[in-house]
Amino acid sequence: MTAALLVDLQHFPREHLPALLCALPKAELHIHIEGSLEPELIFELAQRNGVALPYASVEALRAAYAFTDLQSFLDIYYAGASVLLHEADFFDMAWAYFQRAHADNVVRAEVFFDPQTHTERGIPFEVVIQGLHRACERARTELGLSCDLILCFLRHLSEDSAMATLDEALPWQHLFIGVGLDSSEQGHPPAKFARVFARCRALGLHLVAHAGEEGPPAYVREALDVLKVERIDHGVRSIEDPALMQRLATEGVTLTVCPLSNLKLGVVSTLAVHPLPMLLAAGVKVTLHSDDPAYFGGYMNANWLATFEALPTLGAAEAITLARDSLKASWVSEAQKMRWLDRLAETVALASRYAGQKSI
Repeated sequence: MTAALLVDLQHFPREHLPALLCALPKAELHIHIEGSLEPELIFELAQRNGVALPYASVEALRAAYAFTDLQSFLDIYYAGASVLLHEADFFDMAWAYFQRAHADNVVRAEVFFDPQTHTERGIPFEVVIQGLHRACERARTELGLSCDLILCFLRHLSEDSAMATLDEALPWQHLFIGVGLDSSEQGHPPAKFARVFARCRALGLHLVAHAGEEGPPAYVREALDVLKVERIDHGVRSIEDPALMQRLATEGVTLTVCPLSNLKLGVVSTLAVHPLPMLLAAGVKVTLHSDDPAYFGGYMNANWLATFEALPTLGAAEAITLARDSLKASWVSEAQKMRWLDRLAETVALASRYAGQKSI
């Protein structure tokens, strides 16, 4: 923590903590843009595009969000994406997310998109990325939001399919900064995609992968050793492997954790038993994100508020650490990170004064 952040946080009044959580500048590093597609927009796009939905109303669709595991979520997730047909649809979806992120004081969004979800339906790659890119440009211009796209490969498909997707994406490489790996984790280890990640690394792209959500801690090791990723998405099952926990802490690997997602998919039974405090106590760099907020019950601030309410051992100091580490783990220049860290310090100082605290 910088000198500017040396505030008597141990005595920060808990009644002021929710306001601090909402005000902190944050980077969202784990957001699937298709997972931000709210039921209202699904129905609007379905009507616009003449797509028949197997649900009679927004309420009926939302009621179907009773997931038992990752696969039960993915089934309805892919069904929702069927309404996305035109560039304007992808723009509208992303622009709606960026407005919500901005309202939650997200200053940086590194947004996952799944081109195979759409190209497998016959939607050209350029339709997908141009719609998303236009939304990014508008977010930068109108909201002052720093944002970039990360192309994700679907791990339940073959590596050959991922390689073909990369080939299709290369003419548009200037519009995305990295690649990721998502979808069904069980039975699809990171090593399955070793060749395509090696190629992406040679192209100078940033690398990240989902691991250790439903899959075992060994998948986290594979993602680091075989794919050579820079961050791990989820990674909460790392707590089952003390040696891995030590490695994550020593190497400074960031885990992008999504509490409401973990709850909704049964990774944890309640937020009160979420491993976040254990990860922090072990010195692991952890950040909080919304994953698929339209399906899991909340965007950034909702995740932060629910997590801190359920875990009373977490306070202002932990909140600042989480926000700081999200900014530091983002893929931007060091100069930009320092500007955001200065803003973080200013936010904390203002909140501290408001709560009647004094800097030390």
